Amino acid sequence: MHNEFTAIIERDGDWYIAYCPEVPGANGQGRTIEECRQSLADAISLILEDRREDTLKGLPADVIREVVTVG
Repeated sequence: MHNEFTAIIERDGDWYIAYCPEVPGANGQGRTIEECRQSLADAISLILEDRREDTLKGLPADVIREVVTVG
């Protein structure tokens, strides 16, 4: 699955910190911009996976479940 999100990256002393406005709670950090971006990407992935699992719990057995591709 391919998705694109906004990364807001700021310098904080010797570190870079980042967050994603589209995914509340997704934050990253690193000594380089690339480390910071990867840390944020990992956080986004974990949050989305966790939210997907939570929303699918308890669905009735007879629902139709399909994949929808966006973008």
